[in-house]
Amino acid sequence: MKNKTNQKVCIVTGGSYGIGEAICHKFSQHHYLVVNLDIQANPNQSSNVQWVKCDMSNPEEIKVNIQDILNQYGRVDTLISNAGVHFSGNIEQTSEEDFERVFSLNVKGAITATKAILPTMKQQNSGVILYMASDQALIAKKNSFAYNLSKTALASIAKTTALDYAAFNIRANAICPGTIETPLYHNAIQSYVDKSGADINQVHQEEAALQPLGRLGKASEVAALTYFLASDEAAFITGSLQSIDGGYTTQ
Repeated sequence: MKNKTNQKVCIVTGGSYGIGEAICHKFSQHHYLVVNLDIQANPNQSSNVQWVKCDMSNPEEIKVNIQDILNQYGRVDTLISNAGVHFSGNIEQTSEEDFERVFSLNVKGAITATKAILPTMKQQNSGVILYMASDQALIAKKNSFAYNLSKTALASIAKTTALDYAAFNIRANAICPGTIETPLYHNAIQSYVDKSGADINQVHQEEAALQPLGRLGKASEVAALTYFLASDEAAFITGSLQSIDGGYTTQ
């Protein structure tokens, strides 16, 4: 038996840290009922966000958990497919195992979650699906074979889903962040510094200087764009790739 809620329901994958955490916070601030599907919890996350432990590379876990959410609340208004993993390496350096790990989480997880919510959105005749792609959905970067390919795939999924489900008033878009200051960014910089012996402050300055606006992006800025795209103010936006990269991809 479904317990209908009058609150809008937003499912966020990978919502415990970084951009995902900022998205959960933004939507809960705007009175959404937010469910975060993530393999790990953030003990400091708002109690207004419901965490459900879920390995987003495991299709059965995704299906069961999303069905539980639908059974509990009877609706889903927004799916934000944000869970992902980064991997550095060119095509020769990317093993089958590396490739499968990246695609299982970044792409297959997004596909499984989308399939799980579409029947309910079709029945509602409404819904928004947002895929967290990357500036790498628009441009290439060195040593990023698998990651770049996975983010390009998400952009394609957004476009085809937008066309296939427009008749059901379901919108789909891809968000393409550039370099955003998150725990993932800081971990990557620290790893680089540990290996290279470079000065960490200089590396941060160099990263900022690569952006035309002269700074890194903030997770809260990506969350604000995400919320806008989910809102009725963006009702005529579907099948789009939305850059938020400080002008990086225009160079």
